[in-house]
Amino acid sequence: MSTRVNSENGSNLESAITSVDQSRMLINAVKALTAYRESVLILVILIFGLCMTFASPVFLTWRNIEAILLALSVEATIAIGMVILLISGGLDLSVGSTLAFAGVITGLTLNAGVPVTVSILLGLLAAAGVGMVNGLLVAKMKINPFITTLGMMISIRGLLLVTAKGRAVLNLSESFTVIGQGRLFNVQYPIYVMIALVIIGDILMRNSRFMRQNYYIGGNEKAARLSGINVDLVKIFDYCLVAVLAGIAGLLITARFGSSSVTVGGGLELRVITAAIIGGASLSGGEGSVLGAFLGALFMGVLANSLNLLGVDVYWQRLITGLILIIAVVFDVINERRKERQQ
Repeated sequence: MSTRVNSENGSNLESAITSVDQSRMLINAVKALTAYRESVLILVILIFGLCMTFASPVFLTWRNIEAILLALSVEATIAIGMVILLISGGLDLSVGSTLAFAGVITGLTLNAGVPVTVSILLGLLAAAGVGMVNGLLVAKMKINPFITTLGMMISIRGLLLVTAKGRAVLNLSESFTVIGQGRLFNVQYPIYVMIALVIIGDILMRNSRFMRQNYYIGGNEKAARLSGINVDLVKIFDYCLVAVLAGIAGLLITARFGSSSVTVGGGLELRVITAAIIGGASLSGGEGSVLGAFLGALFMGVLANSLNLLGVDVYWQRLITGLILIIAVVFDVINERRKERQQ
């Protein structure tokens, strides 16, 4: 009798230990999952999308998904460069103006009879020029990135108004508009461009020695200089890169609509920064990933599309976007303080 009781007690104890071990394994698995912002974002987007399938039968139609991806192709393309800048401790508020600048320059040269390839190169060179000026002012003159790029944003908008006389550039050739309107396997070209750039950008940020220097610069710029990293060169390259990516986005949106506007891209910089921060980038530098920035942009795109389908007023949408940015920054600050306490 006593032996049977002891046996039962031992069996119950083993079951309890097994249960505790399984609970610990589950907790560790959840911690490992949540340690990566990308995993959390994917889960949130899937849950959000599942809820929207019940709220709106239109949400999962190919036409709506394509609309989300097309809008995303602009923001995600720029987010690649923006997250790299944020990782290095930089910032660029002029990307919206640069997008419009590249589109207008390309449109004007096309209407002047310049070949499509040359017009595209001129548009990208114009964008790269904006990035070069930003990079030199920040890296060499040591001017605050916020002030530098804010001034550039305003200046480029003014230059656009002078260059195009405040009017949109219309009647662009079909050989150019096919870039934004053409299809392959029933998917428009800008979506392929976005996917290719995200994949290339993420691979380079994870494996390229030159690109990974941004993490060291953003983590501790002084230490990066002492270790032999050419900080100024990397910073200038980053500003040129984000400007060129903004130029590519400008070409895509210009080709898609068949015209270039001097007002396009207004407020785009804040949405891109929000996407990068949601994806794990820090305003303090040293953190972030291209995949995370893409997922952050995807989340913002799905949210905006859902609000439209639910009939939410556009003014409320801007309020929600602003609140999301504030919440993302607050979480970023809390995370930074938590890390400081752990150190």
